Amino acid sequence: MTDPAPSDRRVLVLTHTGRDAACDVARASIVGLTGQGITVRVPAVEAGDLGLDPALAASSMVEVVAHLEDAGAGCELALVIGGDGTILRAAEIALPTGTPILGVNLGHVGFLAEAEHDHVAATLEAIVSRSYVAEDRMTLDVRVYHEGALVRSTFALNEASVEKASRERMLEVVAEVDGRPLSRWGCDGVVCATPTGSTAYNFSAGGPVVWPDVDALLMVPISAHALFARPLVVSPDSVLAVEVLPGPQSAGVLWADGRRAVELPPGARIEVRRGPHPVRLVRLHEAPFTDRLVAKFGLPVEGWRGRAERLQRGEL
Repeated sequence: MTDPAPSDRRVLVLTHTGRDAACDVARASIVGLTGQGITVRVPAVEAGDLGLDPALAASSMVEVVAHLEDAGAGCELALVIGGDGTILRAAEIALPTGTPILGVNLGHVGFLAEAEHDHVAATLEAIVSRSYVAEDRMTLDVRVYHEGALVRSTFALNEASVEKASRERMLEVVAEVDGRPLSRWGCDGVVCATPTGSTAYNFSAGGPVVWPDVDALLMVPISAHALFARPLVVSPDSVLAVEVLPGPQSAGVLWADGRRAVELPPGARIEVRRGPHPVRLVRLHEAPFTDRLVAKFGLPVEGWRGRAERLQRGEL
């Protein structure tokens, strides 16, 4: 096999290898990109599952990396093939290097993805021609304290959720904003989210949908028994905190993007603030966020007669 003319361009390919359809799309994408002289980087933990053509796998156009921590270094973007869960996994890999993420949806809603699986050819053309832009999305810096000591720190792109560890009992917490107590809740949990995450767990918990170009932090109690238990939208410079009140059955768990779990003993304190580094998401289209909402959630808009249509009809 003769390698295409090499270039200094590299694309990281991350795949939900548990889905045959995702592996098919990944193999086609790798062939398409390397055929255009773009080197493809693949994690070693996925390379075997993909079953690449041996000649291609052995060529200089495919790099297999053992360590995910620096997999995105030197890559112009990460092509992520799967659903939102795969994209959230990719965010962990891409954040340290600032590598932009381009998601191809093979999941259900796939709100973080930019392309659908039946538009792969157009997606590859956009990568080759660099016909895309990357937009920064706010992240969360999440810290867990116990007895005054920092015991864990992590980040989240969508949300950090404090949840009860036992199904039988509510979690007793006190919510705090900017160093001042807000309310005490007996609840199933509390979601602290970014605008990007407003259409994820925050949405399911009854929180507001926030346009991604709005800088804000969100706090939403889950099934709270309290007089004041409303979703909150605060400044992006605010610090949100949730304290798990001491008690024999008050243990909880912190989930960051539903992927990283931290056990919360009674008395734990969780602080959430804007993260120092954003995650960069690739956009191929300039469609308004409203159109994305309608398309992803299948919202009914029949009967709409907007300004453009009314102008065309001569009604304005």
